[in-house]
Amino acid sequence: MKARVVNSRLRLLLLVILVVFAVLGARAAWIQTIRASSLARLAQSQTKIDLQLPASRGTIYDRLGIPLAIGEEATDVVADPMQISDPRHEARVAAKVLRIPFRGVYRELSDRSRGFVYVERKASPQLAAALSKRNLTGFTFSSDQRRVYPQGTVAAPVLGYAGTDNTGLAGLEVELNKALSGTPGRATVVRDATGQAVNTIQQRPARDGRDVYLTLDSQIQSNAEQVLEQTVQEWHAKDATAIVLDPHTGAILALAQEPGYNANATPSAPRRLTIDHAVTDVFEPGSVFKVVTVGGALSEHKITPRTAFTLPYSIHVADRVIHDAEFRPTERMTVAQILQRSSNVGAITIAERYLGEAGLKKWMARFGFGRPTGIDLPGESPGILPAYWSGSTIGNVPIGQGVSVTSVQLASAYAAIANGGVWVQPHVVDRVGDVPAPRPHRRRILEPGVDRELRTMLKGVVSDQGTGELAAIPGYSVAGKTGTAQKPGPHGYIPGAYVATFVGMVPASNPRLVVLVSVDEPRGGIYGGTVAAPAFERIASFDLQYLAVPPDLRLR
Repeated sequence: MKARVVNSRLRLLLLVILVVFAVLGARAAWIQTIRASSLARLAQSQTKIDLQLPASRGTIYDRLGIPLAIGEEATDVVADPMQISDPRHEARVAAKVLRIPFRGVYRELSDRSRGFVYVERKASPQLAAALSKRNLTGFTFSSDQRRVYPQGTVAAPVLGYAGTDNTGLAGLEVELNKALSGTPGRATVVRDATGQAVNTIQQRPARDGRDVYLTLDSQIQSNAEQVLEQTVQEWHAKDATAIVLDPHTGAILALAQEPGYNANATPSAPRRLTIDHAVTDVFEPGSVFKVVTVGGALSEHKITPRTAFTLPYSIHVADRVIHDAEFRPTERMTVAQILQRSSNVGAITIAERYLGEAGLKKWMARFGFGRPTGIDLPGESPGILPAYWSGSTIGNVPIGQGVSVTSVQLASAYAAIANGGVWVQPHVVDRVGDVPAPRPHRRRILEPGVDRELRTMLKGVVSDQGTGELAAIPGYSVAGKTGTAQKPGPHGYIPGAYVATFVGMVPASNPRLVVLVSVDEPRGGIYGGTVAAPAFERIASFDLQYLAVPPDLRLR
């Protein structure tokens, strides 16, 4: 009896063993067949991690090869929370070595729902190397770049900036982002059971971005910014803008504004400082716009510089009475004197008699107002021309009221007067890599000879007791024009708010440079000849010496 019981128990045990082995065999077969691919993927995800290899962003240089924006070596510190058993300890070590807040690191390392988190992006390579020596479980280190602007404030709004992922977000960084960025590569990091990297398999190498060379000169740019800073402080102005332009090529040597900011701190800078005012902002130009009126009438052979008019102190236009800036008796003035003394009454008289609405519209378009210049910077405004013409419009537009322009439009218009009557598209990019920038668009806007007549008359603004005497430079002839314009608001002109402007060319006998200075809301003085002309003189004097331009006048 006992033997039979023992045999039954042995058979039962054998059956249990057979069933267990059958279940294990079936599970093994199921794992090896049905679950094989999914488990392989899981194993791969735990031992391998795909990384994007960043491409080095191209450097931005000035015209002489001085770097304005560079990529500086950095390290991305990455972790896999699924590999980390003690997130508090590892977070404490990482935070201490990388000198970053503990709380944020601990929160990331504690999230075991993710297999990839950034501990620190673009960390110092030295600090990242020190952390790597701690052999923390689940940590991976990869090379990266961070964008640095070695000149600080120089040309900050022009350059713009690139974000954390090295993508351009403003200025030339966004305008030329495709060329600067290059193409990222891909690689796979193989890890051991502890999460440590044991091998890196490169699947596609990164292709670095191309370098960009600008027409800007960092010395001319820096000097213009310093002069504007002094001007803003002296006149307690809201802001100021300056452009230095080669009238023959359209190359911009400086595009400055103040107040400025450090390009390395762009995200924290006030938005109004980061906007490129010379390209995006519009303003009523005032009397600097009179060259459009006079230039148009000269080109149509309606007047000459010697044509004279008997001009009262004020003139009625529709329901408005417009007068000159300073009281004077009725007197006889030539066209040259109208420009020299900036007579509103004289400019309106020329427009009424010889141009009219159609003529003014034609010549505003010829000079490039009312449409973008096509400068290679983002956010350019086309300016604002009158939407409709009333009876008084013929009294506003000829003297630069009721029309709004950008600084770059105005500088380009004066460049055409300086170079022989040809409008040249302004630009700041000289070449991308070894490829020159597209040739700037050109078009003739003034008949040959009219440009010389305008330059001669504009010389009188500076040298013959005109409104721009403070723009004079010893040894050099200067041709230019002052402008003083009240700022419009939502309910008419703003009391006490003016824009003071001076645009000039040097040497006037054969202009090498056009320089524009515009000062927004100066206090204690409002006139272009008082506020902006001295800044022009300081900027142009430096540039002429720096570029070794010989004097064209004999000093007395």
